Amino acid sequence: MDIARRLLDKLSVEQIKIELLNTAYGNADTFMAKLDPRTLFAWYLFFGIAPWFIHNETVLLGLFVFMVVTTIMTKVSPLVITILCFGLLSQAGYLLVASWFFGGNWDTIMPLIILTMKLSIISLASVTAFSAMDPEKLSDGLLSIGAPQQLSFSIAYGYRMLPSLLEEYHHIFLSFRLRGKAPDRAGLLYWRSVVYFAKIAVLSFYPLLLSTAKRARTTVEALEAKGFTYSFHSPEVKKIKLAYLKFTFRDAAFILLSALYVTLLYWSSEFVVLL
Repeated sequence: MDIARRLLDKLSVEQIKIELLNTAYGNADTFMAKLDPRTLFAWYLFFGIAPWFIHNETVLLGLFVFMVVTTIMTKVSPLVITILCFGLLSQAGYLLVASWFFGGNWDTIMPLIILTMKLSIISLASVTAFSAMDPEKLSDGLLSIGAPQQLSFSIAYGYRMLPSLLEEYHHIFLSFRLRGKAPDRAGLLYWRSVVYFAKIAVLSFYPLLLSTAKRARTTVEALEAKGFTYSFHSPEVKKIKLAYLKFTFRDAAFILLSALYVTLLYWSSEFVVLL
């Protein structure tokens, strides 16, 4: 019961909101966060695509270790890591069980393990790259590589709005609970309580959508009053906005060390094959 109570405390709405804010803004002092966003994009472009074309187990294992190290360096939120692990286990776990149940052997399970490792490398690379950038830095990085300004603004705005929307959804959910009546009996395996809370969870979305639409109109009016549309089409504003982005020695060293590590992995894999 104590373990369940602690788990529920960690899964509270307030704790989830704190974890979201830490993910978006709490990693500014890490080494990865000090890199130029374009460096992180180039780094992620390789480690997010290359694992699909790599079939050497030694290289994949080395890349996985490298991703774990960079994730630790980025100080990724435990909540994000938990969701990532749960997703990987749910994707590959049932395949392993099914293959074993229907007479599979090691030759069947090994490709599934390799697939899981590839997914883990790509997922950890995604978490590392995007957790290292706060919303403004991510938005400006996309803008600097030619992404549409509407897209870059939408990403930054979504980061800012997500904790507020989560908190508002929680308030609506609690208001439905206060006005409603919970089942007198939970039923077998608490099925009545599960149905009751699932119904409230769905109904809470409708007021949230209406509130979000109203808030979006207010936000648009405030942005237009500050010259938002004009800044979208002004090269001078874009130049001033992106002036702080610079490719430094830290970026070059990070790219070179990553390339050197990958090269050593391929060299060591050839050495293992010869042995």
